Amino acid sequence: MMDIFNALDISASGMYAQRIRMNTVASNLANYESFKSDGTPFNRLVPVFEAVENLEDPSEVYVNVREIREVPGFKLIYDPENPNADERGYVRLPNIEPVKEMVDMITAVRSYEANLKAFSLTKEIFERTFEAWK
Repeated sequence: MMDIFNALDISASGMYAQRIRMNTVASNLANYESFKSDGTPFNRLVPVFEAVENLEDPSEVYVNVREIREVPGFKLIYDPENPNADERGYVRLPNIEPVKEMVDMITAVRSYEANLKAFSLTKEIFERTFEAWK
C-alpha cells in the first residue's frame, strides 16, 4: 500500500524529470546556431524517460531519466561567407527548431507544475492528518 512519503517521492521524481527536460530545451535553444570545436553542428538533446515500478508495490511507479540522447542530423543552408561552409558554400546547422523547443518547454513547465501541485496537496493532507491526531 502506498504511504504518504511514497506519494511525495513519486511527485518529486516527476519534478526532477521535468527539470531535466527544461534544462535540455534551454541547452537546445542556447545552441540554436552553435558549432562544436570540430566545426560540426550541435546536436539536439532529448531526455529519455523510463517508468520504474516499486518492486514491493507495483501501484507505485516513479519516473527516471535514463539518458540524455543526442539526436543526429542537421539543416543545410547556403552561406558561402560562413567559416563553416563547405566547398560549395553550404553550412550544416543544428537540427533545432525553436518553435518546437518552446512547445516542449511549455509542456515541461506544465508537467512540472502538475507534479508540484500533487506534491503540495499530498503535503497538505499529511499536515491536516497530523493536526487531527494531536
